[in-house]
Amino acid sequence: MLKKDLLELCLLQLLDGGDKYGYEVLTPLRSAFPDTQESAIYALLRGLGKAGFTSWYMAPSGGGPDRKYYKLTPAGRDRLEELRSDWRNMRDAITSFGVE
Repeated sequence: MLKKDLLELCLLQLLDGGDKYGYEVLTPLRSAFPDTQESAIYALLRGLGKAGFTSWYMAPSGGGPDRKYYKLTPAGRDRLEELRSDWRNMRDAITSFGVE
């Protein structure tokens, strides 16, 4: 599981908690992966949409321009489960070598 997969896992996990606008996913991802460019995260969001794992809609922000909100699709939930399984397998393999 490479960094891109980890970013995808974390992004989908964030969306599993409910619909979020871009900055709501950008902030925790940049905190966890500080060397990741903002543009890479937005590119990942676009790619997930093209793959059918997320969709988006516009909604009022309450004081400024409308915001683009992202949400998981049923295919996105399946992808999240696949990535969770991959993560567990990798974690277990690494742990078997005594790495904590």
